[in-house]
Amino acid sequence: MKPFASIKQAEEYILAKADKELRFAIPLGLGKPNQLVNALYKRAKQQKDLRLTFFTALSLDIPQAKTELESRFTGPFFSRHFGDDYPRLEYLQDLHKNQVPENISLHEFYFQAGTTLENLHAQSNYISLNYTHVAQRILEMNLDGVIQLIAKSKDGRYSLSCNPDLTLDVVDLYSAKGKPFMVIGVVHPDLPFLGGDAEVPADFFEGIVESPEVRHQLFAPPKNAIDDIEHMIALHASRLIKDDGTLQIGIGSLSDALTTSALLRHQNNSLYQEVLRELDRKFTPPSSADIHDGVFTKGLYGTSEMIMDGFMHLRKAGILNRSVQDHEEKALRYLHGAFFLGSKSFYRWLRELSDKDFDGLSMTRVSKVNDLYDPHELALRKQRKNARFFNTCMQMSLLGGAASETLDNGNVVSGVGGQYNFVAMSHELPDSYSVLMMKSVREKKGRRVSNIIWNPPQLTISRHLRDVVITEYGIAFLKGQSDSECIKRLIMIADAQFQDELLTAAQKNKKIDPHWKVPPGARNNTPENLQEFASFAKAKGLFNVFPFGSDFTQVEEKLQGALLNLKEKTKLELIKSLLTGFSVPKEGYAQELERMNLFKPQSVQELLFQKVLLGSFKELVRRYPLQ
Repeated sequence: MKPFASIKQAEEYILAKADKELRFAIPLGLGKPNQLVNALYKRAKQQKDLRLTFFTALSLDIPQAKTELESRFTGPFFSRHFGDDYPRLEYLQDLHKNQVPENISLHEFYFQAGTTLENLHAQSNYISLNYTHVAQRILEMNLDGVIQLIAKSKDGRYSLSCNPDLTLDVVDLYSAKGKPFMVIGVVHPDLPFLGGDAEVPADFFEGIVESPEVRHQLFAPPKNAIDDIEHMIALHASRLIKDDGTLQIGIGSLSDALTTSALLRHQNNSLYQEVLRELDRKFTPPSSADIHDGVFTKGLYGTSEMIMDGFMHLRKAGILNRSVQDHEEKALRYLHGAFFLGSKSFYRWLRELSDKDFDGLSMTRVSKVNDLYDPHELALRKQRKNARFFNTCMQMSLLGGAASETLDNGNVVSGVGGQYNFVAMSHELPDSYSVLMMKSVREKKGRRVSNIIWNPPQLTISRHLRDVVITEYGIAFLKGQSDSECIKRLIMIADAQFQDELLTAAQKNKKIDPHWKVPPGARNNTPENLQEFASFAKAKGLFNVFPFGSDFTQVEEKLQGALLNLKEKTKLELIKSLLTGFSVPKEGYAQELERMNLFKPQSVQELLFQKVLLGSFKELVRRYPLQ
């Protein structure tokens, strides 16, 4: 192992071994050593005869404001949250400006959602792969190696920490084929040292960078705001979790909402059951008897490609408390994960794990987490009992196929990732469910559009793998059902506005009895009934926007709501908000306007900014009087 005292030394070493071409994998998400990545990228930009290929996924970046008003809000917050010295990925900045040089190729198999739509380089170089197939593709690409952030313990041991997911599998594949493959690690002092398979010896690396240059904050997405619809979906979903079972959840506001409902079920079960009774009175109850509402006396075991804040909260609450035997390491584990990404408080929890919590958490290879094809397959099948794999999707066909990552025109929003892996695995395990969660309706150009449709052009999950679908209106159990029964159950969790046209499409295509009628109870699937239930829940102290605290101040939270309200407005609607703002006294929002430097406007533009904000505040008060 070669020690490097600076990023520059590692850069020169890598270039010295190159023959006019660099081909490297970079871990997805948090594990990117941005400074070394930027150094190699800059070198390739300067040396046009040097070809550079990066293969990666989930390239994280600080969101950039698109308007002056947004910039006034995000500038101070991002400076506080990420630090002024955070090294943004330069290839991403060039990518978004369509300025990637011709001698550089960037391939991703999973995008940060929605960030690369209509981008020629990103979309044309996207490689569609299941997560567990990525390692084999890296082998076939004959890459030079991988560069990634790593952690170092106080006694000098090393850990792949946040990203053993593909690195372990790739190194094994290259070794088995006798191909050279260098692993360059960059130690970050704040990256949590985690054990299990992630702990590797020093000679696992060809070189390790330890430099005071690497001191920037770890990328931590701001904590998610959860809206009423997401809380509704999560409340339904929490009824599927079976005690003494296995849990997989992803990242995002829906996952945080699910964690919130699971905590309510365990910590205040009487209130949880009271809320469920009201839910079943207002909307159609689940059709399956496999519904659960008790506390978690035996606990859950987690196996998830991604570990995030939710698992921390479940562990602290005593829910993530079922351990399984890790046969290779002869240890008991309550959680296996392939990579992690989360909040600053989550990273702090990982750094400060007690002995028992540390020993029970194993970061490992994605092939172990995302499928069953392991030397200990029979043991894995027994351990993953009562499994519940929760994921999200964008659209659902009436026949049970799911569109989760690609638009009608072929543009990729995110990627397949591990969704197919968990869907397929759930069909191989007894007493298991693959659960796809989605909002039943979205806004498109100012009008409501159903996310349950007859036939999406792009499918991520085929109909033969249909299982459980959840919207804010309920749960549809689809596995093993006929096409007509599948259609009926999905219509019953669709918004009432679209039920008749969905039924007409199914009848037109001879997929359902022409005499079948939508049950009267399903006609209650309206925004008005949702709002009534949300008001009931809020009166009980539930459905909080930030149940796990916020990275924003209270003033910033109010501002964020007002800005989001303005974001989707048409020009005519913005003018209406502006005119409304002239009737709102600025003194009532002094702190918010001071935070935006708009309390005392210095120009006509700033006066208009002030008034449109005040108009937005008034609209929100009218719309959400309880908040």
